[in-house]
Amino acid sequence: MAKINVYISFNGNCEEAFNHYKTVFGGDFSYLGRFRDMPSPEGVTEDELDKIMHITLPISKETVLFGSDVPSSYAEKMVFGNNFSISVDCSSEDECNQYFAKLSEGGFVTMPLEKTFWNAYFGMCIDRFGINWMINYDYPDK
Repeated sequence: MAKINVYISFNGNCEEAFNHYKTVFGGDFSYLGRFRDMPSPEGVTEDELDKIMHITLPISKETVLFGSDVPSSYAEKMVFGNNFSISVDCSSEDECNQYFAKLSEGGFVTMPLEKTFWNAYFGMCIDRFGINWMINYDYPDK
């Protein structure tokens, strides 16, 4: 069964925002990765390497707040109002494929579903209504 969470994109102040959200909701970050942690941080300038690539703040057993900074090479596409995505955590690759096919129909794919360096099957699309979606399946640890 899929879980739905919110993913917020920031223009360089993700860490500040998430430190604030941590004081609001409590808890600890379950993941904090910087662009410099990527195998090949393409599209990221030298001064952006310490910005947030991905951060997770569990809010409850069922809900997680996700976030990242948008590199300047993509910043012109981001405006406040389209700086969030609905993130769907799936229980299998097949479930990802089903949701992704239906959500991207009539819209467009911004990142095809593929296995990623963070050991997940992941893709992004914008549906025909202009809503940003992230579809994810985390592979089991070996």
